[in-house]
Amino acid sequence: MPHSNPETHVIDFRAAEHLLAARDPRGAVKLLDPVIAAHPENTAARLLRARAFFAAAQLRAAELEFTIVLEREPDNAFAHFALARTYQRAARPDQARRHFRLAAALDPQPDYVAAAAFDDAPQGEAP
Repeated sequence: MPHSNPETHVIDFRAAEHLLAARDPRGAVKLLDPVIAAHPENTAARLLRARAFFAAAQLRAAELEFTIVLEREPDNAFAHFALARTYQRAARPDQARRHFRLAAALDPQPDYVAAAAFDDAPQGEAP
């Protein structure tokens, strides 16, 4: 196993951000797995991996990661919003509605408020 260090993990995290932006969520997950294995408490890496799972339509994995982030940061409006989108894609509207509303309550930005106001929230951008 190659030696890993914090500097390598920062580089992998940044590369994973670029892969996700370039629509390669599976590549991003591969880079983030060892980062999270070494630093399981790293919420930013978990949030990025959750977004990658969502983009790869791995909804159960995305749900798990977003949930872990929210256990650590219950006031993270983006994580609530992204978890709501995950539930929405998984056809779980009651859970989606709850998290859309929490996101809007924590951060009343227009996207969150709009999503919270309707039973069938708009599809819009991916998390």
